[in-house]
Amino acid sequence: MAMRFVAYYRVSTTKQGQSGLGLEAQKEAVHSFLTGKGWPPVAEFVEVESGRKSDRPQLVAALAACRLHKATLIIAKLDRLARNAAFLLNLRDAGVDFVACDMPDANLLTVGIMALVAEDEAERISARTKGALAAAKARGVRMGGFRGYVPTEEDRAKAVEAKRAKAQRPDLNPILEEIKAAGVTSLSGIAKALNERGIPTAKGGQWQAVQVQRLLKASTV
Repeated sequence: MAMRFVAYYRVSTTKQGQSGLGLEAQKEAVHSFLTGKGWPPVAEFVEVESGRKSDRPQLVAALAACRLHKATLIIAKLDRLARNAAFLLNLRDAGVDFVACDMPDANLLTVGIMALVAEDEAERISARTKGALAAAKARGVRMGGFRGYVPTEEDRAKAVEAKRAKAQRPDLNPILEEIKAAGVTSLSGIAKALNERGIPTAKGGQWQAVQVQRLLKASTV
């Protein structure tokens, strides 16, 4: 009688999950491994998240399915998850049998050792990072990144007003009126007239119809 298996796959990004990148390779590995001894699995679960996250709802569901069906959990690559202590500890303490296609001889002892190594490595990395940040701060290095500032509606209004003020060119109003009085009313025509007079834009460039439109709109506010 063929054994029962529950497959668990993990991809690290939503884009990978939607496109199948990485996922198809894992399914192929599981398919090849189980051919003749339990394919297809009674259930398949896909986790789409970072390997560094400890919250793995699909893994929990896969382990529950193993208990329900008295099945063995199968994963494509254990080495890809070997640095994630949370995953390894969940696997070790789940009370279900498992098999990894790339490490078929791995057992609970192997996983337990991997979990200890992963935890130790994570702690060392954290300590090194904190030490480096403290040293940089002591040298007077200003730490970058998001500092919790979210613009208020007042801030946004001020920014819009500043942009509008910059767009306004009261010095051009008499020239615009003169151009219009000469019968030139189209945006492209006004842009051409300004360029012929050698009048640059606020940034020192040539006038285009869209810039004239902004200028006229700003001047009427």
